Amino acid sequence: MQKYCVIAAASLFAVSASAQDDPPKNAPPAHPAEAVSQDRLRSDVETLVGFGTRHTLSSQDHPSRGIGAALRWGADQFRKASEACGNCLEVVTPERIVQGRRIPEPTRLINVVAIQRGTQRPDEVVIIQGHIDSRGTDVSDFTVDAPGANDDASGTALSIEAARVLSQRQYPSTIVYALLSGEEQGLYGGRLMAEYAEAQGWTVKAVLNNDIVGSSCGSDGYCDAEHIRVFSEGPRADLTDTVRSAQRRDGGENDSPSRNLSRWLDILADDNPQGLDVRQIWRTDRMGRGGDQIPFVEKGYPAIRFSVAVEDYEHQHQDLRVEGGVTYGDTVDEMDFPYLAKAAQLNVRAAHILAQAPMPPAVSKKAAVRTSTELKWAPVAGAAQYRIWQRRPDEPYWRDEPVLVISAANSPAGKLSANVTAQRTGDAAPVVTADTAGFTVDLTGIRGDDWIFGISAVSANGASGPVSSAVPGGAFTPIEDQPAAE
Repeated sequence: MQKYCVIAAASLFAVSASAQDDPPKNAPPAHPAEAVSQDRLRSDVETLVGFGTRHTLSSQDHPSRGIGAALRWGADQFRKASEACGNCLEVVTPERIVQGRRIPEPTRLINVVAIQRGTQRPDEVVIIQGHIDSRGTDVSDFTVDAPGANDDASGTALSIEAARVLSQRQYPSTIVYALLSGEEQGLYGGRLMAEYAEAQGWTVKAVLNNDIVGSSCGSDGYCDAEHIRVFSEGPRADLTDTVRSAQRRDGGENDSPSRNLSRWLDILADDNPQGLDVRQIWRTDRMGRGGDQIPFVEKGYPAIRFSVAVEDYEHQHQDLRVEGGVTYGDTVDEMDFPYLAKAAQLNVRAAHILAQAPMPPAVSKKAAVRTSTELKWAPVAGAAQYRIWQRRPDEPYWRDEPVLVISAANSPAGKLSANVTAQRTGDAAPVVTADTAGFTVDLTGIRGDDWIFGISAVSANGASGPVSSAVPGGAFTPIEDQPAAE
């Protein structure tokens, strides 16, 4: 396989002298993840457990018990975080009346959402979310105590803590923090949030759903405090018959945007040996179960689920009791708060980069019945560089180094140019052209049948997002918004 490298201008990623100076005393943390507080996370989980139950059908008016009190508290936490950043968060409470199999009577469903608007591309959105509702053994029993410490006060506290630390900085893209209701009754809050995102006209770059992220030991006593699972769909949920047929012909079953987001998170976690290591689970969710990432993938948005490496089934979806010498119930004493803090740090690190990085480009490929591979993509806002990646069709991960790196700049005339100085390690150099329509790269001598290609976009400060695969349905936008497959 020929491998090419295109040199980017040295000044593009230069670090200013002032940035290399020693930080002043009492300076804020060098990275927002360092500001994550284990003590705050514990306090928030304890407060949520203190509401007795947060069942979706529980009281909405009681001052200290039930879902209503929990939602009001969550909104107050977002407002306090907003005050600390000069009112940088807009707190909204999307709601609707719902009724269904697990909601026998019409019920008011409310989500609590904080929006941190991007400074350059406010319609590009990264969402960090967890569900605030809880349940006992009987999913319909809204009177029994249901502390829901790990499921999912952990994800709720994580989302609030992410808002506290990330809101101290500004980002080109928007970050949204969401506390969702109705998950245990059938993903109602996730569906409301996905539809809210659609109604706002947001371009959803990534959804990080956190559900059961605060413990490290399982029902059988097996513990794993080193890993966190990331669930991602394979064939995307919004496939049409046309795109599904194209994938059968040209590939793409293992290249959904959610799957590439998962790959990216795995690499991100590897860069921090002190944090949690990602164990990718190439499945939309756990067998026979679901979470609030699902309504997003059904709409074509890239979405993954974070969940603990090992689940404890005696301490989730259980009434508080001792039976046969076994203690049941989702209580605070079963939590691992150092683990939860690491899960929060991983979310913050991910959002910190995703909110700076450009959208992954939508890539088309021509490689059938030819001895070269042509890749084309339109420019994306905020991209100073594009990296072309490859892997064999039987390889699970992108290779360690890009095939080609292209520096892109806007000329004074407003036309795109590609600053390409090819260094060849093969027999033929790539042909790279750029105009106002975008970029075309012809990889001479590369037979597309033998490779899967993808492209990532990099900001001027070096923030690089996930790879977008050059396959049918590979773009990070809903299928209905993508050009028809050829």
